[in-house]
This record gives sequence, structure tokens and C-alpha cells, in this order.
Amino acid sequence: MSIIRVVSYNIHKGRSATGSRESLADLRLGLYNLRPDLLFLQEVQGRNQRHIRLDAQHESLGAALCMEAVYGCNAVHKRTDHGNALLSRFDVLYHENQDISDHIMEQRGLLHAVVDIGGTPVHCIVVHLGLFAGGRSRQVAALLERIKRLVPDNEPVLIAGDFNDWNNRLAPLFVKQLGLYEVFAVAPQNNDIGKLRASVARLRNSLSPFEPPAHLLHRVPELGINGAARLTLPPRTFPSVFPWLRLDRIYQRGFAVRSARVLHGAPWKQLSDHAPLITELELP
Repeated sequence: MSIIRVVSYNIHKGRSATGSRESLADLRLGLYNLRPDLLFLQEVQGRNQRHIRLDAQHESLGAALCMEAVYGCNAVHKRTDHGNALLSRFDVLYHENQDISDHIMEQRGLLHAVVDIGGTPVHCIVVHLGLFAGGRSRQVAALLERIKRLVPDNEPVLIAGDFNDWNNRLAPLFVKQLGLYEVFAVAPQNNDIGKLRASVARLRNSLSPFEPPAHLLHRVPELGINGAARLTLPPRTFPSVFPWLRLDRIYQRGFAVRSARVLHGAPWKQLSDHAPLITELELP
């Protein structure tokens, strides 16, 4: 049994919530204090030739946190580029970045890595979907196709990032087609870890396809700790100073969820325009 701490965070290219100052040094300290095992990052600058302090952010954070870092470059400009990154305390066995850009104005990608957790290959996919609903649907279709093609049904999966899916329209696709459940929907509500461990097999084996009626698409049925379905919305994460929109997600398959929370308030509301998500997961 392995217990891991997973964080997903749109770091706003290492700039503060308003973009008025650099925040990478404070962000590095904040993430260090969280002690993550897997860190799914979006809006990471791999190259910044204007401000050297903001260059190679995945490498800088990886060195500070003693984690292996892989980077998927998506948006390339004359003197900068940015994309997604995965930082891992576990060995990274494989990684690949897939271009899922829907139009020329938005460059997007899926960073797919496989990490070795106690001999179990775990598929980790960092996503940052587009701003338009039609494009997001096509990007999720590409994500689903990739998982069906490359991820065996019996191997655990983590998908995390900025989905820009404020009305939660995409969640039924993950539930119905892949048996992936958002962590806040399946996290225990009473800290009864004994019940949590007893339900691991049920969480892994009882994920049946479900098609919610159209008027419930924004509230997605998920499996709770006792195996029953409950209607749950993801947390509000944007803007971090006054969270209103539900943009960020962590989906999982093959884990039991011990806890899940969104980090509001200081210092997080000053470090980026998004609030980070953190969850503790148990891998049987």
C-alpha cells in the first residue's frame, strides 16, 4: 500500500495573481511546504529570455523540491515558451507531449507520463484545455482516445490540470467512458479511514457507466465512500483572490481518496490567479 500526495496548480508563468510581480520564489517555498509526491503544473515557462529568473521553471522547482521534472512545451513565442510540467518523487518511466491545439490562437497539449510507484505503473496526464467549449470537447475526445489506446484498463490513472470547464459539462465523459472520478466527489466526509480502505475494491470494480439526464449535466453523480452515488461539484479555484469559477480538476482511477481540499487564502491567493488543489490518495 502506498499513500501519495498529489497537487495540481496553474502557476500563471511564475507571476502573481494580478501579474504585477514575480512570484516564483514564494511559490517554490509554498510548494516545498506541501511536500507533494506528484505535482501537476500548468502555465509553466520552459524558456524566458527576457527575465532569467523565470527561465526553466520546471527545472528550478524540481531542484528545490528534489523531484524529477518533465516538461511539455505547447506555446512558443519569440523569447518565451510555456506549457505543462509534471514533477515526481517517483521514477518517470516514460513521457510524451501530445499537441491537441484546436486553433492557431491557443496552443494546448497533453503531457502524459508513466511513473513507477512501488512497482505499479501509474499514468499521469497534465492538461490545460482551451477557452472555447467546442475546442474543449475535441480536446477531451483526443484525451479519451489516447487513454483507450495506451493505458491498460487495470493500470491506475491520474488526470489533473486546468480544464476551463466552469460548468462541469465534460465530467460525464470521464465517468461514463473511463471510470474516472473527480477526487472531491469521492473523498471521505467523516475521516473514517477504516471504511475508506474497506471500499477500495468497490471503488475500483463498481464503476458502472452512467448517463445523467441533460438537466443534471452540471452536477455529476460520483461514487461516495460507501459506494453510493452523490451529486458533487468541483471546488471554486479562480480567481484565487475571490474564487468563483470551477476550472481545476483532479480525476483518478484505481486509487482510494483519503482527502481533498483547495488551498484558499494566504499565501496562495497572492502567488497565482488560480488556487491549487491537493489530495491524498491510497494505492492498494
